[in-house]
Amino acid sequence: MATRWGICSAGKISHDFTVALKTLPAEDHQVVAVAARKLEDAQEFARKHSISRAYGSYEELARDPDIDVVYVGVIHPYHLKACQLFTNAKKNVLCEKPLAMNIKEVKEILDSAKKNDVFLMEAVWTRFFPVSVEIRKLLAQGEIGEVKMVRTDFGVPLLHKARSVQKDLGGGALLDLGIYCLQFISMVYNGEKPESIQASGICLETGVDETMAVILKFSGNRMATFTCSAGVQLPNDAIVAGTKGTIQVLSPMWCPTSLVVNGKETQYPVPEPYLPLNFTNSTGMRYEAEEVRQCLLKGLKESSVMPHADSLLLAELEDEIRRQVGVVYSQDCQ
Repeated sequence: MATRWGICSAGKISHDFTVALKTLPAEDHQVVAVAARKLEDAQEFARKHSISRAYGSYEELARDPDIDVVYVGVIHPYHLKACQLFTNAKKNVLCEKPLAMNIKEVKEILDSAKKNDVFLMEAVWTRFFPVSVEIRKLLAQGEIGEVKMVRTDFGVPLLHKARSVQKDLGGGALLDLGIYCLQFISMVYNGEKPESIQASGICLETGVDETMAVILKFSGNRMATFTCSAGVQLPNDAIVAGTKGTIQVLSPMWCPTSLVVNGKETQYPVPEPYLPLNFTNSTGMRYEAEEVRQCLLKGLKESSVMPHADSLLLAELEDEIRRQVGVVYSQDCQ
């Protein structure tokens, strides 16, 4: 039986996710319906991707009985409402990252999933790439000895995009880009909470962060640093340094296809898309989609690779970093 997907939002990321699904066997994954706030947008999306049902409201998608799981691709200030809508309709959910605006919202989403006994995962797609699978394996085997330092950065010029600079659209470098650095550090250190965080940053006139640098200290004298910026291009790679060697994830570290272990490079290419993509290596979203399918087949309510505890930790760290830099969203005041 194929996993039957509903797509919430007919935007750019939903387009790429739908293209990624088509790189998987049709007997395993099918897109049954798409919903947008305007019916014509949903119909246009459905035409482009040969989807049989198009809805002009998210509520209609929630009521569709033929859907196993909903991909939530709306912008993050709307994640809470969308996730609650679908979980309350007893739908499983894969929600784009960041899962929500702050830890309070994340807890509400996870509580709703638990209460309704449905699967829910934050779509931290990077975790499911073959490169990330290999990193976890190498670290578990002690390939580079004891990890002492993790360094990563993610910066791309996005100041021309409203969603990157406007506070009401959830703008800011941390929630859009820095989350990739944070999730990488968290993956390497097995979801451990750091002992201390020091963050410094620059905010735009709109009140969101343009650039920030963060230092995290972990138990056992282990460190991590990351820089994220919506103002400038950065190298966008990642390094894990251990007592017996180093692992380097070459750019783009958020959707990686190349890994260098102690100087030896290995390529892990992603499949070609059947339609042009909006973002880099988006067919790599196939890996998270397959993870969702496997979890549903096993009757699981969360993924062991991106568990609810990791979503809570990410939100907690993001909240603390924003507090130090002085970024406050309206959702923080409710």
